[in-house]
Amino acid sequence: MTDKDPTMSESAQHDALDAPTRALVGLAAAIAQGDEPAIREEVAEAVSAAVPAVWVDELLLQSVLMVGWPRTLVAAAAWRKAVPQVTESAMTDLDYAAHAEWTARGEVTCGMIYGDNYARLRRNVSALHPALDAWMVTEGYGRTLSRPGLDLLRRELCTVAQTAVLDTPRQLHSHLRGALHAGADPAMVEAALGVVNPFLDYDHWKAVKDLWDGVRDAWESLA
Repeated sequence: MTDKDPTMSESAQHDALDAPTRALVGLAAAIAQGDEPAIREEVAEAVSAAVPAVWVDELLLQSVLMVGWPRTLVAAAAWRKAVPQVTESAMTDLDYAAHAEWTARGEVTCGMIYGDNYARLRRNVSALHPALDAWMVTEGYGRTLSRPGLDLLRRELCTVAQTAVLDTPRQLHSHLRGALHAGADPAMVEAALGVVNPFLDYDHWKAVKDLWDGVRDAWESLA
């Protein structure tokens, strides 16, 4: 971690997000960074902040999409050491017979996140490889991100945190807008980025903040 940039308001961070959501976003960022001591620290913070266990179970599952299996498994081991019992709702959507249902709800969720850009996204991803488009909608947005247990707004704030840490600006841009589409107000996104700030060096943080400033300005111009 690095010291926080003083331009990010601590008061905004604490006013816009409740303590469990802040802790969840912090854990998402640590999972993306992949540093085991930091993950353990954020797990302890999640327990201290009384983050609902199902939220963390869902964060772990969706982290596979963003950061892959290795870092997710490291984080899952740290979480299970702190909270050994898997939540009952985390046991849903394990039957591949629900494939058609996953696709249908994935189309809805993906459309909500991307808004007017949804059709273009599907065309662009399909042009890269049709399987990527199918997996994105069915496995990603349907099977995983449409699961019960964690609302879409918090899922998107966690995705913002992870794409910021991973330094993937195109995906970060999409999910900054996605968080707003999911119902977050700009102050909530700003607060989530404040949680991510310590995980980034100064130049990386500045690039993230500049990207967010552009997204926020464009969003507010349409309000």
